[in-house]
Amino acid sequence: MDNRPIGVFDSGLGGLTVVRQLLKELEKENIVYFGDTGRVPYGTRSPDTIRRYTAEDCRFLRKFDVKLIIAACGTASSVGAEVLKAQDVPAIGVVDATAKAAVAATKSGRIGVLGTAATVQTDAFGYAMRRERPDVQVFSKACPLFVSLVENGWIDRDDEVTIATAKRYLQPLIEADIDTLILGCTHFPLLAPILQDILGDGVTLIDSGRETAKAAHVLLQQADALCENGDGGCRFFVSDTPQGFSDVAQMFLGRAVSDDVSMVDTAAFQE
Repeated sequence: MDNRPIGVFDSGLGGLTVVRQLLKELEKENIVYFGDTGRVPYGTRSPDTIRRYTAEDCRFLRKFDVKLIIAACGTASSVGAEVLKAQDVPAIGVVDATAKAAVAATKSGRIGVLGTAATVQTDAFGYAMRRERPDVQVFSKACPLFVSLVENGWIDRDDEVTIATAKRYLQPLIEADIDTLILGCTHFPLLAPILQDILGDGVTLIDSGRETAKAAHVLLQQADALCENGDGGCRFFVSDTPQGFSDVAQMFLGRAVSDDVSMVDTAAFQE
């Protein structure tokens, strides 16, 4: 038994979709969430900058004596993978578990990946999937506009702008005849109904948040580190103004949250 919290970070608020899945999978665990809203997005930054931000985010979370760190960010998980491995507590990203789930789901071996520009450039999901199944064919598409659409709440199933954007992004993957699609950015599960409508029921969507939560459960269980008497409490921290946080967080978490969110200065955990 280990009642210490789980630390989760993201470049902004999309990582709350991972928290949402963690609360379902591990309902007794307490969570400390850091959204780096002052430096979002990570997906357009240089690899060196992304690795530095990843290290700083981990450093902040370690102040809370966390037992596990989760990079709830496709970009940090892809580009900052070595930073996560170097931590003195277990630290995982969203890539490996998601890749394994996609390989298990596909029948044709033709898998699409949606992510940020940085995630797509690293081909981290592709590498991880080919490690599981060398003959898999991977078709990746950077979708930078999706992040803005989600964070502005343009996620209704009948939203014409979001539908038009999604159709344009998905067209190359439709032409590639994929049968499985990885939602490689933690914002993207909120667009799943729209994406499924466009792709049809013949394509299986893989939610990186859900698969990462399952992986965290297995890791903690194997280490005999599950929390037995927690209440699923969450503490929220951001690096820019917390104004309006509760409204956006409720959209990501699927449940009401309090306005108890703290703003931190990233300079405080830079080396």
